[in-house]
Amino acid sequence: MQIALFGATGHLGRAILDEALARGHEVTAVVRDPGRLDLRHDRLRIVAGDVARPETWLDVVHASAAAVASLSARRDGDPDSLPANARVLLDQLPRAAVPRLVWVGGAGSLETSPGVRVLDDPNFPAAWRPEAEAQGRALETFRASASPVDWTYISPAALIEDGERTGRYRIGGDRLLTDANGASRISVADYAVALLDRIEKDDAPRRRITVAY
Repeated sequence: MQIALFGATGHLGRAILDEALARGHEVTAVVRDPGRLDLRHDRLRIVAGDVARPETWLDVVHASAAAVASLSARRDGDPDSLPANARVLLDQLPRAAVPRLVWVGGAGSLETSPGVRVLDDPNFPAAWRPEAEAQGRALETFRASASPVDWTYISPAALIEDGERTGRYRIGGDRLLTDANGASRISVADYAVALLDRIEKDDAPRRRITVAY
Protein backbone atom coordinates (compact mmCIF):
# COMPACT_ATOMS: atom_id res chain seq x y z
CA MET A 1 0.00 0.00 0.00
CA GLN A 2 1.22 3.49 -0.83
CA ILE A 3 1.04 5.86 2.15
CA ALA A 4 1.81 9.59 2.20
CA LEU A 5 3.20 10.69 5.57
CA PHE A 6 3.35 14.32 6.64
CA GLY A 7 5.55 14.96 9.67
CA ALA A 8 7.84 11.94 9.53
CA THR A 9 10.66 13.78 11.34
CA GLY A 10 8.68 14.12 14.56
CA HIS A 11 8.79 11.57 17.36
CA LEU A 12 5.39 10.05 16.60
CA GLY A 13 5.85 10.52 12.87
CA ARG A 14 9.06 8.51 12.90
CA ALA A 15 7.38 5.68 14.83
CA ILE A 16 4.56 5.63 12.28
CA LEU A 17 7.10 5.57 9.46
CA ASP A 18 9.00 2.67 11.02
CA GLU A 19 5.79 0.70 11.58
CA ALA A 20 4.57 1.30 8.04
CA LEU A 21 7.85 0.14 6.50
CA ALA A 22 7.99 -2.89 8.79
CA ARG A 23 4.57 -3.91 7.45
CA GLY A 24 5.76 -3.72 3.85
CA HIS A 25 4.08 -0.46 2.83
CA GLU A 26 5.60 2.09 0.47
CA VAL A 27 5.88 5.52 2.08
CA THR A 28 6.29 8.99 0.64
CA ALA A 29 7.48 11.18 3.50
CA VAL A 30 6.71 14.85 2.94
CA VAL A 31 8.96 16.87 5.23
CA ARG A 32 10.05 20.50 5.32
CA ASP A 33 13.68 19.59 6.00
CA PRO A 34 14.74 16.25 4.46
CA GLY A 35 18.07 16.53 6.28
CA ARG A 36 16.28 15.80 9.57
CA LEU A 37 15.19 12.34 8.37
CA ASP A 38 18.22 10.06 8.68
CA LEU A 39 16.66 6.94 7.19
CA ARG A 40 17.08 5.33 3.79
CA HIS A 41 14.92 2.45 2.65
CA ASP A 42 13.94 0.89 -0.68
CA ARG A 43 10.27 1.61 0.01
CA LEU A 44 10.77 5.15 1.31
CA ARG A 45 10.73 8.31 -0.79
CA ILE A 46 11.61 11.55 0.99
CA VAL A 47 10.23 14.75 -0.52
CA ALA A 48 10.74 18.35 0.57
CA GLY A 49 7.32 19.89 1.06
CA ASP A 50 5.09 21.86 3.38
CA VAL A 51 1.50 20.90 4.19
CA ALA A 52 0.51 24.57 3.98
CA ARG A 53 1.80 24.74 0.38
CA PRO A 54 -0.04 22.00 -1.57
CA GLU A 55 1.88 22.78 -4.74
CA THR A 56 4.93 21.19 -3.06
CA TRP A 57 3.27 17.81 -2.53
CA LEU A 58 0.12 17.32 -4.64
CA ASP A 59 1.91 15.52 -7.46
CA VAL A 60 4.15 13.33 -5.29
CA VAL A 61 1.33 11.91 -3.16
CA HIS A 62 -1.05 11.41 -6.10
CA ALA A 63 -3.19 8.27 -5.85
CA SER A 64 -1.76 7.18 -2.49
CA ALA A 65 -4.12 4.84 -0.66
CA ALA A 66 -3.98 7.01 2.45
CA ALA A 67 -2.32 10.04 3.97
CA VAL A 68 -1.18 10.36 7.57
CA ALA A 69 -0.63 13.74 9.23
CA SER A 70 1.55 13.77 12.34
CA LEU A 71 1.95 17.50 12.82
CA SER A 72 2.99 19.68 15.72
CA ALA A 73 2.90 23.42 16.31
CA ARG A 74 5.73 23.41 18.84
CA ARG A 75 8.60 23.98 16.44
CA ASP A 76 7.05 27.11 14.91
CA GLY A 77 5.11 28.26 17.96
CA ASP A 78 1.96 28.67 15.87
CA PRO A 79 -0.90 26.55 17.25
CA ASP A 80 -3.30 27.94 14.64
CA SER A 81 -1.35 26.00 12.01
CA LEU A 82 -2.99 22.76 13.20
CA PRO A 83 -6.61 23.54 12.24
CA ALA A 84 -5.32 25.46 9.21
CA ASN A 85 -3.38 22.42 7.98
CA ALA A 86 -6.37 20.18 8.64
CA ARG A 87 -8.42 22.40 6.31
CA VAL A 88 -5.68 22.32 3.65
CA LEU A 89 -5.54 18.53 3.67
CA LEU A 90 -9.32 18.12 3.60
CA ASP A 91 -9.54 20.54 0.68
CA GLN A 92 -6.53 19.37 -1.32
CA LEU A 93 -6.25 15.59 -0.89
CA PRO A 94 -9.22 14.99 -3.23
CA ARG A 95 -7.25 16.85 -5.93
CA ALA A 96 -4.48 14.28 -5.43
CA ALA A 97 -6.95 11.37 -5.59
CA VAL A 98 -6.14 10.40 -1.98
CA PRO A 99 -9.35 9.05 -0.38
CA ARG A 100 -8.19 8.53 3.22
CA LEU A 101 -6.61 10.73 5.89
CA VAL A 102 -5.54 9.70 9.39
CA TRP A 103 -4.74 12.59 11.73
CA VAL A 104 -2.54 12.24 14.81
CA GLY A 105 -4.72 14.07 17.30
CA GLY A 106 -4.43 15.22 20.87
CA ALA A 107 -5.85 13.89 24.13
CA GLY A 108 -6.84 17.25 25.59
CA SER A 109 -10.29 17.30 24.01
CA LEU A 110 -11.23 13.84 25.33
CA GLU A 111 -13.89 13.86 28.04
CA THR A 112 -13.21 12.66 31.57
CA SER A 113 -16.93 13.02 32.37
CA PRO A 114 -19.84 14.37 30.30
CA GLY A 115 -18.94 17.86 29.14
CA VAL A 116 -15.60 17.93 30.98
CA ARG A 117 -12.42 17.62 28.92
CA VAL A 118 -8.94 16.55 29.92
CA LEU A 119 -7.68 20.09 29.33
CA ASP A 120 -10.37 21.51 31.65
CA ASP A 121 -8.49 20.07 34.62
CA PRO A 122 -6.89 23.00 36.53
CA ASN A 123 -3.72 20.90 36.80
CA PHE A 124 -3.41 20.53 33.02
CA PRO A 125 0.11 21.82 32.18
CA ALA A 126 -0.07 25.42 30.98
CA ALA A 127 2.72 24.81 28.46
CA TRP A 128 0.62 22.14 26.72
CA ARG A 129 -2.62 24.14 26.61
CA PRO A 130 -2.14 26.13 23.35
CA GLU A 131 -1.46 23.02 21.29
CA ALA A 132 -4.19 21.02 23.07
CA GLU A 133 -6.73 23.74 22.31
CA ALA A 134 -5.52 23.92 18.71
CA GLN A 135 -5.92 20.16 18.35
CA GLY A 136 -9.48 20.60 19.61
CA ARG A 137 -10.10 23.19 16.89
CA ALA A 138 -8.63 20.79 14.33
CA LEU A 139 -11.14 18.16 15.45
CA GLU A 140 -13.96 20.70 15.01
CA THR A 141 -12.61 21.39 11.52
CA PHE A 142 -12.86 17.72 10.62
CA ARG A 143 -16.36 17.35 12.02
CA ALA A 144 -17.63 20.41 10.17
CA SER A 145 -16.04 19.48 6.85
CA ALA A 146 -17.98 18.41 3.78
CA SER A 147 -14.81 17.04 2.15
CA PRO A 148 -15.18 13.59 0.55
CA VAL A 149 -12.00 12.44 2.33
CA ASP A 150 -12.62 9.64 4.82
CA TRP A 151 -10.76 11.08 7.80
CA THR A 152 -10.01 9.51 11.17
CA TYR A 153 -8.76 11.58 14.10
CA ILE A 154 -6.87 9.39 16.58
CA SER A 155 -6.35 10.72 20.11
CA PRO A 156 -3.75 8.98 22.24
CA ALA A 157 -4.10 8.18 25.91
CA ALA A 158 -3.40 10.97 28.42
CA LEU A 159 0.20 9.71 28.64
CA ILE A 160 2.02 8.61 25.51
CA GLU A 161 5.68 7.77 25.89
CA ASP A 162 8.43 5.52 24.62
CA GLY A 163 7.99 1.90 25.57
CA GLU A 164 7.46 -1.65 24.40
CA ARG A 165 5.62 -2.53 21.20
CA THR A 166 3.06 -5.04 22.47
CA GLY A 167 0.57 -4.87 19.61
CA ARG A 168 -2.22 -4.58 22.19
CA TYR A 169 -4.52 -1.63 22.76
CA ARG A 170 -8.15 -0.71 23.31
CA ILE A 171 -10.23 1.63 21.17
CA GLY A 172 -12.66 4.21 22.52
CA GLY A 173 -14.51 7.25 21.29
CA ASP A 174 -14.69 10.71 22.86
CA ARG A 175 -14.12 9.52 26.43
CA LEU A 176 -10.64 9.17 27.92
CA LEU A 177 -9.76 5.49 28.30
CA THR A 178 -8.30 4.45 31.65
CA ASP A 179 -7.20 1.09 33.04
CA ALA A 180 -8.31 -0.60 36.25
CA ASN A 181 -5.98 1.66 38.24
CA GLY A 182 -7.30 4.83 36.64
CA ALA A 183 -4.20 5.34 34.48
CA SER A 184 -4.45 6.37 30.84
CA ARG A 185 -1.37 5.50 28.83
CA ILE A 186 -0.01 3.96 25.65
CA SER A 187 3.45 3.59 24.17
CA VAL A 188 4.45 5.50 21.06
CA ALA A 189 5.05 2.18 19.30
CA ASP A 190 1.58 0.83 20.09
CA TYR A 191 -0.04 4.10 19.04
CA ALA A 192 1.66 3.58 15.67
CA VAL A 193 0.37 0.00 15.57
CA ALA A 194 -3.19 1.19 16.20
CA LEU A 195 -2.91 3.86 13.52
CA LEU A 196 -1.61 1.50 10.84
CA ASP A 197 -4.29 -1.01 11.79
CA ARG A 198 -6.96 1.61 11.04
CA ILE A 199 -5.49 2.19 7.59
CA GLU A 200 -5.20 -1.51 6.78
CA LYS A 201 -8.66 -2.34 8.09
CA ASP A 202 -10.12 0.83 6.55
CA ASP A 203 -12.34 1.42 9.56
CA ALA A 204 -13.42 4.31 11.83
CA PRO A 205 -14.12 6.71 8.93
CA ARG A 206 -15.22 10.27 9.68
CA ARG A 207 -14.92 9.95 13.43
CA ARG A 208 -12.59 10.56 16.34
CA ILE A 209 -11.31 7.55 18.24
CA THR A 210 -8.86 7.15 21.08
CA VAL A 211 -6.42 4.32 21.77
CA ALA A 212 -4.98 3.27 25.13
CA TYR A 213 -4.10 0.20 27.17
